[in-house]
This record gives sequence, structure tokens and C-alpha cells, in this order.
Amino acid sequence: MGNIFLYVVLFFAFILFLSSFFTVKQQTAAIIERFGKFGSIRHAGLHWKVPIIDKIAGRINLKIQQLDVIIETKTKENVFVKMKVSVQFKVIQEKVYEAFYKLEYPHDQITSYVFDVVRAEVPKLRLDDVFERKDDIAIAVKRELNDAMTTYGYDIINTLITDIDPDIQVKNAMNRINAADREKSAAEYEAEAQRIRIVAKAKAEAESKRLQGQGIADQRREIARGLVESVDVLNKVGINSQEASALIVVTQHYDTLQSIGSDTNSNLILLPNSPQAGTDMLNNMVASFSASNQIGEAMKKQNKKKNTKEEDSRYIAPRHEDEDEDSNDNE
Repeated sequence: MGNIFLYVVLFFAFILFLSSFFTVKQQTAAIIERFGKFGSIRHAGLHWKVPIIDKIAGRINLKIQQLDVIIETKTKENVFVKMKVSVQFKVIQEKVYEAFYKLEYPHDQITSYVFDVVRAEVPKLRLDDVFERKDDIAIAVKRELNDAMTTYGYDIINTLITDIDPDIQVKNAMNRINAADREKSAAEYEAEAQRIRIVAKAKAEAESKRLQGQGIADQRREIARGLVESVDVLNKVGINSQEASALIVVTQHYDTLQSIGSDTNSNLILLPNSPQAGTDMLNNMVASFSASNQIGEAMKKQNKKKNTKEEDSRYIAPRHEDEDEDSNDNE
């Protein structure tokens, strides 16, 4: 009976001895208390504690953790928005004691500070500025959390504003404003393109008319050269210049009639258009050329007589001056 009791005691002693060994995982810290009082901090590895006297009060994760906080607040123009703030933090390895004993609910504490900072910063900004300056808000949250949580053994790695969600009606209004602004820009671009097309068309028309005028001038120049050559040919066969010019005009008249008759869709009417029109035109032109030549000859004779009289008066005037000088000498 005594031996059995001894075996039982030894068995429980062996179990108790084995239970005094424990392991701590990587990036974890274990808090050892002795009779309810802080004893030591154990880090990764195999450790031993005094059975029954020492106990593991708790374990603290030393990895970087993330806490997502959703906040509803309003902007300067009283627009309500929901913001999601992601806080990345970890326990400072040298301050595991403060993190374990000074702060019981770190997540709640961090959430309170995030609410306080965001609701103090966002009401100062307009909705557009909230989107543009979200990094400034995140920096303000991080600065406030670092000042408060370092005392409790927590280090704030980073704070990120990952979402800004205004009220659905506000988003619809913003989309309509954006669409209207883009339509305005599109209209301005279309108007500018239309103006460019009009200017380009006007320049093209101006260049076309310039070239057309140059072509007409060249055409008339060639026609005049052809007329000169035609008059020279007719002069060689005994037809004078007046009759040759009249003959060429009549020929062009009949060429014009022929070109009009060949075009079935032409609405042009040439007046006069009687059978005697060519003969009358020829006679009238010959008569007019003859009359103009006679007038020209008469004007030439008159100008010649006038020039002769002016020359005579120019020579007579010096003679009178000499006679006056002789009379003065005789006196």
C-alpha cells in the first residue's frame, strides 16, 4: 500500500515537473507572475517556471497589427461622409510591461483617439478638400496617436485613410457637376474645332480665288498674245489692223454661239442674237475704229501745232530783251 502511494506521488511530481516547462513563439512575449505579482517577461524559446508558484499571466503579440476604424462626420458645408481609417501599430519590445499592465483595451483607446482627431480636422475642410488633403488628415491622426500611445508601450507605424464615402445624394450631385463640366469642355473644344475649320475653309477659298484670278490673268494674257499674232498674220495678207480686230471679234462672237449651242443645259441668252448681228457688229466696229483713228490723228495735229507755238514764243522772248538793252545803250 505504501509503495503504491509513493508511485502515485512520484507520477504527479513528474507531471508537475514537465508542466513547469513552456515555450514562447516568435514575435511574442509572455508575462510571468508570482503569486499575482509581476515576475518577468519571457521571449521566444523554451522556458521554465516554478511549478504552482509561477504562472503565465498573459501573452502579447509583437507583430504589426492593423485596426480599421469607420467614422461618420461632416465637412465644412455640412455634408456627411463616412471615412475608413486604417491604423497600423505594434507593441514596443522594450515596453511590454506598460503595454500589458497600463492599457487593458488598446483597440478601444486607439479608436477613441482616431474619432477625436478626424472629427476635429474634417469639419474645417470642404468636401473637395477632404479628398485632396486626406494625407494631411492621416498625418494628424498618426501624430496624435503617437503622442498618446507611446506612453502605453505602443508604436503607431502608419495611418491610412482608405475610403471616403459621402452621402449618396451628394455623390450623385458631384457626378452631375462633373458630367456638366465635361460637356462644357467638350462644347468648347467643338467650337474651337469649328472655328479652325471655318478659318481653314476661308483660307482655302482665298487661295483658290487667288489662283483662279491668276489663271484668268494668264488666260487673258495668252488671248491678247494670240490676238496680236492674229492681227500680224492678217496684216501680212493686206487686211489693216481695224478690219483685223473687227474680224477677230466677230469670229469670237460665233465661237461663243457655237459653245452655247453645244451645251444642252445652258440657260445663257446672248443679245443681240439675230442673223444680221454679226454683220452689224462688223460694220459698227469698223466704223468706230475709223472714227477713233480720225479723232486720234486730229488730236495729234493739234498737239503738234501747240508745241510749235510754244517753241516759237520761247525763241522770240530773248530777242525782245536784246532790243531793250540796245535802246538803253543809245540813250
